[in-house]
Amino acid sequence: MVSYKEIGLVNTRAMFAKAVKGGYAIPAFNFNNMEQLQAIIQAAAETKSPVILQISKGARNYANQTLLRYMAEGAVAYAKELGWKRPQIVLHLDHGDSYELCKNCIQMGFSSVMIDGSALPYDENVALTKKVVRYAHRYDVTVEAELGVLAGVEDEVSAEESHYTKPEEVIDFVTKTGCDSLAISIGTSHGAYKFKPEQCTRDPKTGKLVPPPLAFDVLKAIEKKLPGFPIVLHGSSSVPQEYVDIINSNGGKLPDAVGIPEEQLRKASRSAVCKINIDSDSRLALTAAVRKTLAEKPAEFDPRKYLGPARDEMKKLYIHKIVKVLGSAGKAK
Repeated sequence: MVSYKEIGLVNTRAMFAKAVKGGYAIPAFNFNNMEQLQAIIQAAAETKSPVILQISKGARNYANQTLLRYMAEGAVAYAKELGWKRPQIVLHLDHGDSYELCKNCIQMGFSSVMIDGSALPYDENVALTKKVVRYAHRYDVTVEAELGVLAGVEDEVSAEESHYTKPEEVIDFVTKTGCDSLAISIGTSHGAYKFKPEQCTRDPKTGKLVPPPLAFDVLKAIEKKLPGFPIVLHGSSSVPQEYVDIINSNGGKLPDAVGIPEEQLRKASRSAVCKINIDSDSRLALTAAVRKTLAEKPAEFDPRKYLGPARDEMKKLYIHKIVKVLGSAGKAK
């Protein structure tokens, strides 16, 4: 059993309580490799923002659970090297799909886990979530659960249609399960294609797709039912068009990729939404930088020469999200 506290990590309990009260959201950045991790820690240390390092089931299989445990420990030490005296870093399992997976992650040093039973019938979701909570709380690990279904594709999580969270179910669900935070569905979506063209309008000046607004009425109804309870938004990448354009102009093919407008995420950050998940934007930044470098320097074959610029671009993206979108800068001095 590896204790996350020995590694220097924290869970989300105090972090979320402070965010809900302060009207900002904690960035939850997914990572798959060293460059993404370096960029996240550099951005968080520079801005003194609490941060959640998210690992999906697919990323965990890709990276290896033992390496992840030491990468997390290294991330804390690296943050201190960068001058962040008291890092507030969470290692979180994103979209855990079984009790066994959540249990294993807790044993390997994760300080927070998500059990996603949203595709199950309601009673089965309650039972599975409650079982994970009972085990996690023994080790002071926090648990995120989900009600409602997000459309889109992210790693092994896939759904054709979204189903908004039902406000009338949230009190019963949270009471029965004892979960520490709740991921809801109000119109966000996984992946770089969050909406089909027919769901959007087009800007007459640019021809770019304009996505439909988020269902803030559903969010408000949930807030009334669960005042002060930590709410989570998944699928909240904005899919920056500058990255899409760089990718497409350098051999890529991402037609009609569209995300969540940042002004809507800013609005959500000022509510009970205290954790916002961002994955696709990082992938786009990395891919855009790599494609651009290799297009400009086709003879280059040293990975450091194209992954280095990619790391710098991701850091710039993370700082932008922390400072300009989520409002979490300076909250972990």
